[in-house]
Amino acid sequence: MHTPASLRARAEGAAASLPPLLLQAERLAATVLMGEHGRKRAGPGDAFWQYRAALPGDARRSIDWRQSARSDGQFVRETEWQAAQTLMLWVDDAASMRFAAADRPSKLRRAQTLALALAVLAVRAGERTALANLAEPPRSGRAQLIRMADALMDGGDAPDYGAPRPRVMPMGARAVFLSDFLGDPAPLTDAMGAAADRGVGGVLVQILDPEEEAFPYDGRTIFESMSGAIRFETLKAATLRNDYLTRLRDRRALLRDLCARTGWRFVAHHTDASAASALLTLHAALGPVR
Repeated sequence: MHTPASLRARAEGAAASLPPLLLQAERLAATVLMGEHGRKRAGPGDAFWQYRAALPGDARRSIDWRQSARSDGQFVRETEWQAAQTLMLWVDDAASMRFAAADRPSKLRRAQTLALALAVLAVRAGERTALANLAEPPRSGRAQLIRMADALMDGGDAPDYGAPRPRVMPMGARAVFLSDFLGDPAPLTDAMGAAADRGVGGVLVQILDPEEEAFPYDGRTIFESMSGAIRFETLKAATLRNDYLTRLRDRRALLRDLCARTGWRFVAHHTDASAASALLTLHAALGPVR
């Protein structure tokens, strides 16, 4: 016989076996209020959407006679189109994403948390989800979330800068790419072009530490890449600020232009900002793509 104490012990034991990243993502996902999933247009589904005036050609059985009896016309009851969809996620795990200043989270951890929180919301809505760079097909269910969390935390040797090399994504899927996008933009351009050719829409999320945005360095400074492969020393760091900020603005303009050409959306996020706010922004940005 199960007692409240034994059930609690079992629940705590099950939670302890989950990847910490998944627990963090689920807490973050709880900040987003999910309603019934749908495409906000008429189609096959169970949820009521709207009444509309009957038109020539409408089947007699589609007329809502109770609603029609309240007026002089005839009305058809439309349901909201509900269909399982696919959300593909790419998280840049390159060395540059490990950068973190002060007591802020690294860019990588923020990207991992946001991506998995989006996956949690997708699964709750009955959608399939997967990591775009892995061979495993998109799936729904909690087991898929655990697999994704394990894969995201499976670190290893990485180059200084990452590049998306996603598998072929399902037709009409949605995608979210999370990175600092400071490396060679050519692979990103190719990946987004291939996605657009398959009707995949989505969001680019550029994640930066505030220090990368402000370049608050002066005097003698040693700059070193996160992998240690690149090292540069200067006695006058402040003289580099204008050139650096110009290049950063140019890169962001390139990303915005790429999104405009492929029908994607661009979101900039700093690691000192609220993760919950970023998740709400992404959730809203993905909504109209449905």
